[in-house]
Amino acid sequence: MSNGLKVPQGGALDFLSLGALVHRLDPGIIPFRKATECKIHVSGGEFNVAANLSDCFQMKTGVASAMVDYPIGDLIAERVRAMGVKPFYKRFKHDGVTGPNMATVFSDRGQGPRAPVVFYNRCNEAAAQLKSGDFDWKAIFGDGVRWVHSGGIFAALSPSTGELAVEFMKAAKAAGAVTSFDLNFREKLWNISGGNERAVEVIGRIVENVDVLVGNEEDLQKGLGIPGPDVAAKSKLDTSVYVDMIEKAVKKHPQVKVIATTLREVHSTNRHSWSAMAWIDGKTYTAPTAELDVIDRVGGGDGFAAGFIYGLLTGETPEEAVKLGWAHGALLTTFPGDTTMATLDQVRAFAKGGSARIQR
Repeated sequence: MSNGLKVPQGGALDFLSLGALVHRLDPGIIPFRKATECKIHVSGGEFNVAANLSDCFQMKTGVASAMVDYPIGDLIAERVRAMGVKPFYKRFKHDGVTGPNMATVFSDRGQGPRAPVVFYNRCNEAAAQLKSGDFDWKAIFGDGVRWVHSGGIFAALSPSTGELAVEFMKAAKAAGAVTSFDLNFREKLWNISGGNERAVEVIGRIVENVDVLVGNEEDLQKGLGIPGPDVAAKSKLDTSVYVDMIEKAVKKHPQVKVIATTLREVHSTNRHSWSAMAWIDGKTYTAPTAELDVIDRVGGGDGFAAGFIYGLLTGETPEEAVKLGWAHGALLTTFPGDTTMATLDQVRAFAKGGSARIQR
């Protein structure tokens, strides 16, 4: 690789993520207070990237997570298998009444001027009980893992998950893996576990061991505790303000070699202008801008991360890696659910500036 990332060539796993597995209940365009039925999507910010890399990009991936032995756990475990992701579970028994539970995310799709609404039930969530020492990283990394990933959602779940994320990144570094972290700053989650100050402290200790950061302007500000820009961006697609934020972030965390983000201007719930950019060893690379007709925006950022990481894992040029992430993230918004239904051929065609002409 021309950039500063030293990606190991071989390994039993190309990619391993640490995070909570959740199920998302989706009543479609009907708001929950009027819903009579819903679809069930298996998700988790960190898992989504592993699932996308396996199912679309044909990489060998794994997920370290909590699993509860009750029907919801069975449903989730089945989807993990279906996406070809190798599980490393800390198992929990369910008491039949109060848990521990696999978290539920509720989110309608919104429509036009009505934005999607997201809320959670993470009461007595098994993943929040995960702690340092729950996984045998030596054994897991023993056969070789090329790249590991976690995120701010998992780190925010409880005091112990933040510590586990630190332990995971340290173990990965010791094993020679590339490390990435999606800041995924969720104010609601941090508010119940110590607020912004604790967020910056915990994320700071995780990021000390991180090579690749994914996060938008707000993620960098709130997750890394970097003051906001003096000038507000005229458009969400304006990269100059973001580049300024990156420089501040790298000053604070000089070991970070790559910072990437999606750029999204939301015109309405179903019309987005979509781009992406990455800062790699002091240079910035920007994807084209696509006008998207969005079906389900959830998971688009994880879709970008997967394509981008695939590019870096397979030795593509930085430009191409950004384009692959951008293309896959764009396609992901055209499918219901949080994980991919795209093929690598479709992603490559879109990355070349593909159009929606019918394929015969």
